[in-house]
Amino acid sequence: MFTENMFKTIFEFHIIAFALGFFLDLLIGDPHWLYHPVRLIGLLISVLEKIFLKNKKKFFWGIMTVIIVLLSTFVLTGILIAGTYFINRYLGLVTEAIMTYFILATKSLKYESMKVYRALKDGSLEDGRKAVSMIVGRDTKNLCEEGVIKAAVETVAENTSDGVIAPMIFTAIGGPVLGFLYKAVNTMDSMIGYKNDKYIHFGRAAAKLDDFVNFLPSRISAVLMIAASALGGRDFDAKNAHKIFKRDRFNHASPNSAQTESVCAGALGVKLAGDASYFGKIVKKPFIGDDTRSIEKDDIKRACRLMYITAFECMFICIAVLAEIYLVAFFLLPN
Repeated sequence: MFTENMFKTIFEFHIIAFALGFFLDLLIGDPHWLYHPVRLIGLLISVLEKIFLKNKKKFFWGIMTVIIVLLSTFVLTGILIAGTYFINRYLGLVTEAIMTYFILATKSLKYESMKVYRALKDGSLEDGRKAVSMIVGRDTKNLCEEGVIKAAVETVAENTSDGVIAPMIFTAIGGPVLGFLYKAVNTMDSMIGYKNDKYIHFGRAAAKLDDFVNFLPSRISAVLMIAASALGGRDFDAKNAHKIFKRDRFNHASPNSAQTESVCAGALGVKLAGDASYFGKIVKKPFIGDDTRSIEKDDIKRACRLMYITAFECMFICIAVLAEIYLVAFFLLPN
């Protein structure tokens, strides 16, 4: 039976583990030699896709895929975190910190996008195309240098929400269990959430669920990014970031993707998005931002810096809110 002291300890350790996980991510990132738990989620999705996609009722079996993936993620992460805390609270703390580290992707997002920057700076356009193909879903073989840079900047901007802020918020609220549930939703959308002939019905549930869970985090991310552009120095224009956000934040088929992309475009003073090729087909997309100036390689570095400032803002706010809840719950309220 849980006592007040046990809840107090778990809450204390949750705050510590959350901060440790954030800084572990900044320090280590996602080294390729380390097997990432999200790969297990991806493996399960692939297995279920092979089993269910052949069925005629694709929408129904797509829903079943979502349910199975989420239930499996909840059970496994719940057993792991509860079991380690039950064995020893310090073991639970370490486990929670490591799980939080795996949930966040701040350093890896910078690392992979900076590969594109270095490929263009020190290598060739073909090197840049190859590097950016590792972080985007669009076709890259015919991209010009400007197209490669835009793709990298857009990826950093969009994934500031999907890969950093949203998982941070969910982990702060519900620990690694809720954090990994978010990662499961995000992974399903990235694997089967396409609006093409193959996945339009099977992946619809995953795509709609991803839209739902990212609705608030994407908007919170945009507000934090506007604030970050004000803190980031002369490379960013916070006033224009707010202007373009209000004007272009729905210039995307997804209700969430353009939220942070519009802020980034405005902060940098460049034009992003526009038509892109996916699986050999041109997809019409509106532009985001104004071409106040031509986009350049250094904009990849600037987008990463904006992402880092936004991440620190969110981390400090999450810890402040958790600390306030802790103080109110265990010290200010009468027993």
